[in-house]
Amino acid sequence: MDLLNKISASISDALYTYVLIALLVGTGIYFTVATRFAPFRMLKEELRAVTEKPKDGKGVSSFQALMVSTASRVGTGNIIGVSTALCLGGFGSVFWMWIIALVGSASALIESTLAQIYKRKGANGCYGGPAYYIEAALKSRPLAIVFSIFLILTYGFGFNMLASYNLQSTFEAYSFYNAKITPWIIGLITALLVGYCLIGGGKRVIKVSSLLVPVMGVAYILVALLIVVLNLGALPAVFKAIFVGAFDLKAIFGGFGGSCVMYGVKRGLFSNEAGVGSAPNASASAEVDHPVRQGLVQVLSVFIDTILVCSATAFMCMCSGVAPSEALKGAPYIQQSLAATLGAFGPIFITVAMILFAFTTLLGNLYYVDRALIYILKREPSKRFMLLYHVVASLIILLGAVLSADLLWNIADITMGLMALINIPVILFLSKYAIRAIKDYDRQRKEGKSPVFYADSIGLPHEVDCWKRENSSKNQ
Repeated sequence: MDLLNKISASISDALYTYVLIALLVGTGIYFTVATRFAPFRMLKEELRAVTEKPKDGKGVSSFQALMVSTASRVGTGNIIGVSTALCLGGFGSVFWMWIIALVGSASALIESTLAQIYKRKGANGCYGGPAYYIEAALKSRPLAIVFSIFLILTYGFGFNMLASYNLQSTFEAYSFYNAKITPWIIGLITALLVGYCLIGGGKRVIKVSSLLVPVMGVAYILVALLIVVLNLGALPAVFKAIFVGAFDLKAIFGGFGGSCVMYGVKRGLFSNEAGVGSAPNASASAEVDHPVRQGLVQVLSVFIDTILVCSATAFMCMCSGVAPSEALKGAPYIQQSLAATLGAFGPIFITVAMILFAFTTLLGNLYYVDRALIYILKREPSKRFMLLYHVVASLIILLGAVLSADLLWNIADITMGLMALINIPVILFLSKYAIRAIKDYDRQRKEGKSPVFYADSIGLPHEVDCWKRENSSKNQ
């Protein structure tokens, strides 16, 4: 196991040190400039778009698609991941999380807009995502299948095992915790609850996510604000520590694999997933009049995830006065930080938050796996196949609760990085069509119209199921 940990750590560090930092930041900056800073100048449109519903009152709304993608983004990584980054990378890692979110928001806009443009109609709604725009635009189904396999490995295995481990790790603070027994019990209960929801299919996942995500997100941020208010005097020192740490040459380059930049990028990407190619799978399911509308909604998801929820965790920890250390990485640091301000209620609140975060993360991740399976099989899987898949998915969740945390973090980082290595070059290649769609949306808004999209309005040369002018009444 130690050898496997070392090998996976070396691969992960090499991937994020030499490739992904330049690719993610460079692509994000390019998209930000090319879209004329759309994620920021169109904030009002983002808020308007998230409230719109399908005209017929049926199907998946923009808000529901946002909640599914946010369910996957906002999860245990927002708590345990941020805590780990602070302990191993220092306070400066928070700054680099923010940077990844700000520049990554433009990548989220582009990839989700493309997912809408190239989505396909199915018996139970619309499907789409990187696999679909890879096949439609690049005519490469093999590459699309490779991407889908990486997605399944990332969300069905890596992320779900990690979420299960992170959840059980929060119980270490309680006297009843037994290292040999408790992880199995927590893993089993989690697996059974997730399996029950999976039996209800995608619609149940969407309903559960739509209910739990807003509630848990608001409660978490309110508690964070309370802790900041109670420790208001520490706030100037916290901001100073973030910015000083972010540009401390020793913290940046001293053992780059453990630097604030490295942990900020890793945990920022793990958390908001901008450019990875996951959220577009949920974005494509929404019924909207214009692809850009759902792209703007996904920008909000990135901001909610990193600027709000990750920052909430960071400030709760940093304002508490508890010093981070390698020994406290993960759940212990955040639990001790809350206990320092809120007493016994602090660890209990984190445990409850982790239960809700982990549960919705697991469901959101498996929704993505469902979409990938449908693409690979070219149809809705049979009930027998789905039953077997749900059993396997539940067993993976159980297994994750008892494995090594370092190994799980490395596996998740590697498979997520491989997804990004496929998706980012593809969206760069296809970005001209998304940028044209944004310009089309801007033009119609300036004319006082409610934007409606047609494929020929941007000179799209590829065949698509939706957005045809002669079929305008059914484009959604």
